[in-house]
Formats: sequence, C-alpha cells, structure tokens
Amino acid sequence: MTSLVGEKVRMRIWIGEGSRHDDRPLYEVLVELFRQEGIAGATVLRGIAGYGAQSIYRSRKATRLSGDLPVIVEAVDSQEKLDRVMPRIEEMMSGGMITLEKATVIRYAHK
Repeated sequence: MTSLVGEKVRMRIWIGEGSRHDDRPLYEVLVELFRQEGIAGATVLRGIAGYGAQSIYRSRKATRLSGDLPVIVEAVDSQEKLDRVMPRIEEMMSGGMITLEKATVIRYAHK
C-alpha cells in the first residue's frame, strides 16, 4: 500500500458531464488513467448547478436544456505523480479547468 500520509497535492478537474474522450465519458477515462498510473485515489463528484468559461448556467432544473451538469474529478497524490499524468490529461480535455492545491493527508488506509 502507498504511504500517502503527509503533505501531498489535490488535483481537481472541472468538466461537464457530457465531456467525452474516444466516445466514453471523460470522467470515467480520467479515473481509469489515475488507477493505471498508481495515483492513490480519485473521486468523481456531480454538481447540481454551475457555470464555466462560457458562462452557461447549468442546473438540474435546466437539464432538459443543457444535459451537461458540472462534474469534478479529484485525485490526491504527490506532485511528482500528478505532474507525470498531466500531459495525458491535457490531451484528453477540450475545455474545463484543472486546479492544484496543497493537501495534508491525515489518514489513508484500507478498513
């Protein structure tokens, strides 16, 4: 098991639910990439409302119009590991946003 406790980095990738890569949902492809590359963990969060660079408001109420709710893919690991996968992530994305934040991991364990 990877020792993750200590100072690490959280990557957040902000995309739309409808974002795709090779005819697959981009969020699924990203989580698969993180797992293959040995990133400690990843989670996909589905937003109920939001807007991005185009300022198009998307919400559950407007899904009939947008059908593209906001999605955040989060991953936590060392700066080095996240830097290693960044070029592949960039290739997959046509829009969206990526942020990096320092994170202090207090606990990382299997039950």
